[in-house]
Amino acid sequence: MNSAEIKIDLFRKLDSLKGNQLEEAYGVLLNYINGKNELDDWKSLTQEQQNAIKLGIEELDKGEGREHKKVMSDIRKRYTSA
Repeated sequence: MNSAEIKIDLFRKLDSLKGNQLEEAYGVLLNYINGKNELDDWKSLTQEQQNAIKLGIEELDKGEGREHKKVMSDIRKRYTSA
């Protein structure tokens, strides 16, 4: 199959999907497309940046994370003049 035939076949298959199947296929396709960009982004980080991200993920996996609202509240208290 050439590129045009592949696109038409893919379109037809996607067009036949309904509801959750369509949403799932959309998510898979986006993850595939974005995954390539994210891999390039990851490779462009310094080793120090990569290590910091890995450490953050490990902490989250251990349940050591903080809620976004709490972090933002603390920052506002610290940097907002009263």
